[in-house]
Amino acid sequence: MTGPSSKMLAVNGVDLCLFEWPGDDPPILLCHATGFHARCWDQIVARLNGRHCFAFDSRGHGRSGKPEPPYPWRNFGADTAAVASALNLRGAIGVGHSMGGHSVTLAAALNPDAFERLVLLDPVIRPKGSYLGPWLEARYVAKRRDRWASPHEMFERFHERPPFADWDPAVLRDYCEYGLLPDGDEFVLACPPAIEAAIYENSSVPASDIYPEIATIDAPVLVARSARSFSDFGHDMSASPTTPDLAQSFRHGVDLPLPKHSHFIPMEDPALVAKLILG
Repeated sequence: MTGPSSKMLAVNGVDLCLFEWPGDDPPILLCHATGFHARCWDQIVARLNGRHCFAFDSRGHGRSGKPEPPYPWRNFGADTAAVASALNLRGAIGVGHSMGGHSVTLAAALNPDAFERLVLLDPVIRPKGSYLGPWLEARYVAKRRDRWASPHEMFERFHERPPFADWDPAVLRDYCEYGLLPDGDEFVLACPPAIEAAIYENSSVPASDIYPEIATIDAPVLVARSARSFSDFGHDMSASPTTPDLAQSFRHGVDLPLPKHSHFIPMEDPALVAKLILG
């Protein structure tokens, strides 16, 4: 499979880097997690049997624009809806992991004609009534190492350490290869740690509650989620942030618990994710 083409889209005051893999319609729009990037989907796209796919680096990530914090979560959903409009998507499959699941869900409410069906992979959609204020437990992310000699050094540092040791090695290589930007003789994280921390902080504020929008979505929705809940694992970042009853909040929701997987479902099992997308 050849690599995707790329271009910049001006959306809601920020330039977003969009990647496109040509193929058969209906198209698939893939939305990544906080701290990740569009090319984390490469190994999944390779298993989608020649389908027409799009993925983009969200604001603050990858090769897209990086405005200063704060980073309200509704901006990510509005950006996703605007990307779908710019691409004139109709009847697409919307796929989102983690924050991307929240984003594509809001986008489906804002632009309902764009999506025929949603596949949400451990989306950051918390229990009703829990959107009370900033989530401060992830402030340590701002101190994450952000400078590397090369993508290979990053891969060698991570591949035997949790949670990366459970990832498909090809996905980890893509994460490292496209998750760094050149900076002189070194490389820096394409999602700056301060921005990543600011995004996590806003995940549980009242404005991030999208249950009113969820109630309006008429498309079928698959919620595939890790069975490892935050309540069981003390805010372990590999545990699931998805409320276990989320599927019931959709008009046509189906719940799929995945007890063998952590929060990083697309990184651990791209073949399974491709199967879920293709239905």
